[in-house]
Order: sequence, then structure tokens, then C-alpha cells
Amino acid sequence: MGIGGILAVLVIAFFALITLIIIVKNMLYICQPNEVLVFSGARRRMGNRVVGYKIIKGGRGIRIPLFETVDRVDLTNMIINVSVTNAYSKGGIPLTVQGVANIKIAGEEPLLNNALERFLARSRAEIGKIAKETLEGNLRGVLATLTPEQVNEDKISFEKSLLEQAEHDLSKLGLVLDTLTIQNISDEVGYLASIGRMRGAEVRKDARIAEARAKADAAETRARNLETVSLAQINAEVKKLEVMTGKRIADAQTKVTARVADAQGEVRARVAQATGELEMQKARIEQVRRRLEADVIQPAEAKRRAAEEKAKADAAKIQEEGRATAEALRAVSDTWKKAGPNARDVFLFQKLESLITKVVSTIQQPKIDKITVTGQTNGGTSLAAQLAIAVEQIRAATGVDVTKMLPESATRRGSSAS
Repeated sequence: MGIGGILAVLVIAFFALITLIIIVKNMLYICQPNEVLVFSGARRRMGNRVVGYKIIKGGRGIRIPLFETVDRVDLTNMIINVSVTNAYSKGGIPLTVQGVANIKIAGEEPLLNNALERFLARSRAEIGKIAKETLEGNLRGVLATLTPEQVNEDKISFEKSLLEQAEHDLSKLGLVLDTLTIQNISDEVGYLASIGRMRGAEVRKDARIAEARAKADAAETRARNLETVSLAQINAEVKKLEVMTGKRIADAQTKVTARVADAQGEVRARVAQATGELEMQKARIEQVRRRLEADVIQPAEAKRRAAEEKAKADAAKIQEEGRATAEALRAVSDTWKKAGPNARDVFLFQKLESLITKVVSTIQQPKIDKITVTGQTNGGTSLAAQLAIAVEQIRAATGVDVTKMLPESATRRGSSAS
């Protein structure tokens, strides 16, 4: 290959390099720190959803020809003048508020996604207009909750409330509020001016009050000094009166002592008289007591002693009778035990005499014509013989003669019958 061919190759290579550079330059995008590149057309997953764009911040990316487009989003601050006129505050007072805000598009997701969906391919003027209208609406809403005094006196709290409410609305738009400064607050009805006059009046009032208090303090000091002098004079008069009173009290005490001595003497005399009368009454009481003792107490005592002796004698008699009865019962018991099985019959036979006597005494002149005893016992002995034996056993055991208890005629007839 000759020199001409080499030169041709070099020229072709040069143009090819130039073309490659131009192509790469058109497809390669470099992102600055204050902007964001949005590659539309490439699908990517963002959370639970799939979006059709890709975001590059502070780097570079290559656009796929025919399949992607690239947009640059400026992240620098936008200065917005905020002004509301005749915005009614709490209490119905219209106010005019002017301020300055620094706003920019959020550079971090997910707020950046909200901004891209709303402001991509829009100019900064359009974005600033939307942000201004949003801020003015928030400003009117915050003013409606504050009184003119609060807005004018506490601008820091006012700005803080405005920032809190504005950030909530701007974040939905993908915007960030860096700063918000209230420059001027005024009203057309002169309410704030009247507040200034009221403050001036209060200051003058406070000055007058302070002056009056100073005068009152001075008057109070003079009054205290006068009080001190008056108290000193009064104390001197009091001491003088105390001396005179002490003298009078001493004189009165002397007179009282004399009167007390006289009264004590009179009282002692009356006490002595009363004591004498008391002793005499005591002697009378003793005399009466002795008379009562001789006439009443000693006879009563003698009767009491005689009654006690009689009661003791009766008690001794009762005790002796009780002992005798006990001995008799004890002898009966011993006899009963010695008699054995026949004790009951013996006891009944002993009681039979008195019982028959009482029964016969109830019958007046009994007449027994004839007593006939017939029959035999199971052993062959006649009943009359057994009756005679029983009478003899009663006489031997108890000493009671049953035949003597019957009338004589009846006894004879009975004997003849037997």
C-alpha cells in the first residue's frame, strides 16, 4: 500500500473517530450535582410498583437511541416572593403579610418521584407559580388561627406554624421549603397601629404607675418616720402612766392588806364561834347516840342473842333427831340384810298391827258369827292348821297376836270352828 492509501486510511479513521465521539457525546449524559437526569423509557421497579423512567443524580448515564429520552431537572433554589392581602386573622381583622421563601425540587426519593410526576418538562417559572400559590394558601390558613397580636409579636411562632403546614402540602408536590421569612405585616384598618398606640399608652401608664408608687413610697416613709416619733412619745407617756399606776397599786395594796387583816380577824372569830357550836352539837349527838344504844340497840342485841341461842338449840335438837333417825334406819337396814329373803315379809308383818288396828277401828262392833276353814293344801295339810301356824309365826317374828285384835266372841267361835 502506498502513501496515498495510508493517508486515505488515516482520514477514514479520523472521520470514524470524530463520528464515534459525536455519537458518544450525543448518547452519554453527565449529571451535575445540582441537577437530576431522568431517562424516560427504561422500566424499573420502585417499591411495589414498576415505573417507566430511571433517575441519575450526580453521575453519568448512556441513553439508548430511539428507546429513551433524557430530561434535566434543576435542583437549585427558587426565590419566591409571598404576599397576601386582606387575609382575615382570628377575630376578623384583615392583614397584609409579605415574605420571602426559598424552594427547590426535592433531590431524594420518594419526594423526587412526586416532583417528576408533576413538574417534568415544566419551566421553573411554572413551578415557582404553583409553589407561590400553595404558600399563599397556607399563609392565609395560618393567619386564620392567630390573632393580629400573636402575628405581630411572635413572628417566630408564626413562621414555625407556617413552615409546618407548608411542608406538608409541598412534600406532596415533591418540593422542599428551605427557608421562609416574614418581612412585613400590616393592615388597612389601622388595627396594628392602634395596638402600637395601646402599647405606648401602657408604657405611659406604667411610667405613671411607677411615679405614683414612688410618691406613695415616699409618703409611706414619711408616715413611718412620723409613726416612729409618735410611738416614742406614746411609750414615754405609757412609762409615766406605769409609774403612777404602780404607785396607786402600792397604795391600794396597803389598804387591801389592812382590810384583809380586819376581815381575817372577823372570820377567825366566826370560825371559833362555829367551832364551839360544832363541839356542842357533837356532845349532843353523843348523848343521843348513847340514849339510843341503851333504849333500842342493847335490847335489840339481847333479843338477837336470845334468838340465836334458841335457833342453835332447835338446830341441835334437829341434828340429834336426825342422828337418831339415821341410826334407826341404819339398824333397820342391818336387820333387813341379816333377815335375807324374808326381810320383806318381816317388815310387812311389823306394819300389819297398826294397819289392822286402823282398819278394825273403822268398823263399829263387828259381829262374826262363825269362821269356817275348809279345804286342804297341795301337801295334804289342812288350811286351818296352816293358818294357826301362820298366826304363831307372826307372833314369833313380829310379836303381834292377831287373835287378840279380834273380838272375844269371834275368837271363841273361830276356835270351835277350827
